[in-house]
Amino acid sequence: MIDDFIRDVALVTKVVTDVEVLAARRFDYWAASHLRNWQGRRMPSAGCVVQPTDSSQVQAIVRLAASHRVPIVPFGLGSGVVGGIMPTNDCVLLDLSAMNRTLSIHEHDMLATFEAGKNGMAAENEVAELGFTIGHWPQSIAVSSVGGWVSTRASGQFSTAYGNIEDIVYSIEAVLPTGELVTLGKAPRAAAGPDLRHILMGAEGTMGVITAVTLSLRALPECQRFTAFHVDTVDQGFEAQRRILRADWRPPVMRLYDGTETKRNFGDFQRERSPMLIMVHEGPTSRVDAEMADVTKIALAAGLEVADPGATNNWMQRRNHVPSWADLFDQGLVVDTIEISAPWSKIGAVYSESIAALRSVPGVVSASAHSSHVYRSGINLYFSFAAAVPSTDMEAAYFECWRKVMESTALNGGGIAHHHGAGRLRKPYLALDLGAAGVELLRTIAGAVDPLSIMNPGNLIPDRTNS
Repeated sequence: MIDDFIRDVALVTKVVTDVEVLAARRFDYWAASHLRNWQGRRMPSAGCVVQPTDSSQVQAIVRLAASHRVPIVPFGLGSGVVGGIMPTNDCVLLDLSAMNRTLSIHEHDMLATFEAGKNGMAAENEVAELGFTIGHWPQSIAVSSVGGWVSTRASGQFSTAYGNIEDIVYSIEAVLPTGELVTLGKAPRAAAGPDLRHILMGAEGTMGVITAVTLSLRALPECQRFTAFHVDTVDQGFEAQRRILRADWRPPVMRLYDGTETKRNFGDFQRERSPMLIMVHEGPTSRVDAEMADVTKIALAAGLEVADPGATNNWMQRRNHVPSWADLFDQGLVVDTIEISAPWSKIGAVYSESIAALRSVPGVVSASAHSSHVYRSGINLYFSFAAAVPSTDMEAAYFECWRKVMESTALNGGGIAHHHGAGRLRKPYLALDLGAAGVELLRTIAGAVDPLSIMNPGNLIPDRTNS
């Protein structure tokens, strides 16, 4: 089937079967895939890579794939971290990186439309030249695509004020598994039935191919300032943040680091071994002044102590640095981060129980956490773990750490996925969030949208044995 597809699709768009190109797109940035590659294990490649340059070519590719029953794996820039990209030699990898144009920037309406393969940092720089910001700053901004942000329901570092990607998306253009082109979203808000944009947001390539995205912009902030506070305990830090949000202040960045992570990230600024809360404040100068004054008052009333704001500036300068997996594997370490969320009343137990569970895994030498996204009714946590085990045991230790956090989070009332998506990594645990009925509903929707099951098979949708 794949050979017949390659013959026919070559009449429509660029087809690549070069071994090096296929090898470079065998997987995304998921630690487990990189570990298997580092260990020299065979990692299958797609049967071919197609590189469309516009949405009409995507339509033709999808229609041909459907007629030949060839699976499609949409691929942006490969920055995903949960195993959303794992092609096999009987599928086509649909590489959207050549669809990277800026289609329009409407200054009056504060809207910008980009093709799905547009690099996130390039998109931000273009609107910044006109005095705007997208306000979406994932750590991967320089290596991720606009379409990928939507496909994984991503969240940026400044989300407490600016929202997550679902709060920034205005409309989505996509090709459905039938080959039909749809545009979902026409106005600032609509009540024309369920919001169909959400079928594609977070679907990770299982419901169609996102080809373009329109984002609602913001004016660049007039000023930016920093604060930082020493915290006696993580629970005290949670409470301080809760009070700040209750008072209706929303500093774009609010990050609470436990003692272990404070030592690792802010050693020169740490008070003994205590946690630290850092904040970025930006916007109109008068509002920033008022916010900083009141937030400081709230923090002091909660028992926090003012720290050197240089700690926050230090984070701003280093926040997007990511070490390579191979460097860590070479040191005998298997590591990862796991992001979850929970309401205020549950987050303390989620933190303590998950840290204890991680430390119970043989070989774990570090288990820590920090918060990075804050809401009126709760907060997110990033758990980090490092296990020093023989290379033959690395994968088992990796998945055991993930299992411990997924189950501890759910058992204590939290949600198992905050913003990196589900992929193949969280797929077995989705029932912990959705319940059996919710998982079946997800399968039903996917089956209706993609009856031939050609869209990124094996990703996101839980297997029946895992539900």
